[in-house]
Amino acid sequence: MSGNTDVIVIGGGYAGVMAANRLTQRGDVTVTLVNSRPEFVDRIRLHQLAGGTGPAVVDYRKVLAPGVRLVVDTATRIDAATRRVTLAGGDTLGYDYLVYAVGSGSADPGVPGAAEFAHPIASLEEAERVRPLLDAASTVTVVGGGPTGIETAAELAGQGRAVTLVCGGELGPYLHPKGRRSVARRLEKLGVTVLEGLAVTAVTRDAVELSDGRALLSGVTIWTAGFGVPDLADRSGLTTDALGRLLTDETLTSVDDERIVAAGDSAAPSGLPVRMSCQAAVQVGPQAARTVLARIAGEEPAPVDVGFAGMCISLGRRHGIFQFSTKDDTAKSNFICGWFGALVKEVICRSIVWQLGYEARHPGKRQWWAKDEKRRELVRNHAPAVTDQAA
Repeated sequence: MSGNTDVIVIGGGYAGVMAANRLTQRGDVTVTLVNSRPEFVDRIRLHQLAGGTGPAVVDYRKVLAPGVRLVVDTATRIDAATRRVTLAGGDTLGYDYLVYAVGSGSADPGVPGAAEFAHPIASLEEAERVRPLLDAASTVTVVGGGPTGIETAAELAGQGRAVTLVCGGELGPYLHPKGRRSVARRLEKLGVTVLEGLAVTAVTRDAVELSDGRALLSGVTIWTAGFGVPDLADRSGLTTDALGRLLTDETLTSVDDERIVAAGDSAAPSGLPVRMSCQAAVQVGPQAARTVLARIAGEEPAPVDVGFAGMCISLGRRHGIFQFSTKDDTAKSNFICGWFGALVKEVICRSIVWQLGYEARHPGKRQWWAKDEKRRELVRNHAPAVTDQAA
């Protein structure tokens, strides 16, 4: 391809920023990042923002390459046929290639009263809304036993609140049993009441009703169970998986259009998406850009590689856990906990912002992803299913 190439990145989260920064490798590529907010949201700190123990926003100048144009608006439709993106503000933007990195957010709870009375914290606005409510609450119920629920419960209990954590299944299902026991002990020391294996059947203004018939008094109910993705791809007529993630091949290219590439939580490569996480996003983002750059150069894009190291969970400001895993995201028996676990967690959180800034200053100088050899076999075994979905 000769001449200048216009690339639009929709979504300014971890994956979108990494993709936008790497695209600046080429001087003949104009990169536009469309994001609904003027500041970068450090999403892994939203539980701290909700609890009032720290901020969760970073100036884009710290993480975004100066050559990237930031458009503060929301994409409402992608017209693949004309290669144009319609924005909520009324403008349209044309593109030669598009990186779809809209991320994820709160899922519809599907529980009576939850949408009205429970408070998700998957976005900046949600965390900001719940903050003043927590200031006036003495009792808090956190629904969801995953990492966000655990972190939120520990953060709030560490400030002296009476917190109940309701887990639909077991506490921390990702964790190895040894790591799970360590987390349970810490939550117990913080005074968190953990209820495992109970579903929430209804939420009212001041209570949470459980599947065993009990009703828990709750000054504030925080909902962390499950994530969903924006429906932009589906509304735009693009092929998605059952959750709404853009269906792609292993090069992160849409099965509908080779000019559209996906990254982050909203991508479903080969119908086998990796775990929604910052850890995956910062690996997939630059590879989405790599695919675009390969197509611009007339080269064959490489398949995606994602390798996990584990999961880190803060348990208040002074304790945490780092659960080690295999590269295919299976928890191992070894972990780091206590004050050292908190230190590791904080170092990782800070390193993510540094990583984004490094890519902004030195695009393409480092490879941020690891390889998981088991994925290749998994993709081969599931290839027929992907073909059926795309048909």
